[in-house]
Amino acid sequence: MQLDKIVSIPGKPGLFEIITQTRAGFVAESLLDGKKISIAFKNNISVLNEIAIYTLEEEVPLKEVFQKIWDKENGSATSVSHKADKDALEAYFFEVLPNFDEDRVYPSDIKKVLQWYNLLLEKNLLAPAQINTDEPEIESAPGV
Repeated sequence: MQLDKIVSIPGKPGLFEIITQTRAGFVAESLLDGKKISIAFKNNISVLNEIAIYTLEEEVPLKEVFQKIWDKENGSATSVSHKADKDALEAYFFEVLPNFDEDRVYPSDIKKVLQWYNLLLEKNLLAPAQINTDEPEIESAPGV
């Protein structure tokens, strides 16, 4: 998956896929309803490829968190709704990412991650091969 083409736009529900760039910004298509919108460069957006989750040791890229959720759920939707209470959300996230920093990762952040995962899964944009396509494959020579 190329998370560098998927963005979150504050004030707009869901996620958007960047379609094309214009002189003043870009055109994005909503993954929720397929509507296209024009976004100016001055607007604040979050590119999923640049988002990471705080852990006690490091920051884990969002695509790795998605991979962990995929592995836990065997490629299905999350077993916990993003509308669940704070304790249920944190308990689920501790199963996925046991060392996440609960002082810096808020329940609202967990809700977004679960919503985004389920939306991308619904649109067939998540699969193990797609999640890790950003990294080039390295072939080793025989006998090495």
